[in-house]
Amino acid sequence: MSEREVTVGVISDTHGLLRPQAVAALRGSDLIIHAGDVGNREVITTLSGIAPTFAVRGNIDKAAWAAELPMTKLVEVGERLFCVLHEISQLDLDPATAGFAAVVFGHSHQPWIETRDGVLFLNPGSAGPRRFKLPIAVARVAVSGGQLRPEIVELEV
Repeated sequence: MSEREVTVGVISDTHGLLRPQAVAALRGSDLIIHAGDVGNREVITTLSGIAPTFAVRGNIDKAAWAAELPMTKLVEVGERLFCVLHEISQLDLDPATAGFAAVVFGHSHQPWIETRDGVLFLNPGSAGPRRFKLPIAVARVAVSGGQLRPEIVELEV
């Protein structure tokens, strides 16, 4: 019997701005990961209305509400394990050895997909205020069995 495909919506660096285009792009997700710099509790509340949401604290998340957010989080996606943190420079272990299928991060506002030693490294880019000339984006990862199919979704804003 084959495993049902799971769609993971990935967002980061909203900085308190949850655009309607990002909400639309994440609809249909089975779960959502927010890789930090959330900005305010309402962002998580809105995302949680779409699908179960897992968020980590970013460097701007300093208000009292953000204290409940962990710096890193392990998220189970089917039988796969995603490691979530805001700044990739704070990853202090080998994800392949740890058995992670993916490392999800934000901070740079630059969308990025790379596979290293069989581990997906994914930065969805920033869905919040535009920074420099970087795109406004989110990501989706289709997970089916051992396969991860990531895509960056640039938002028209």
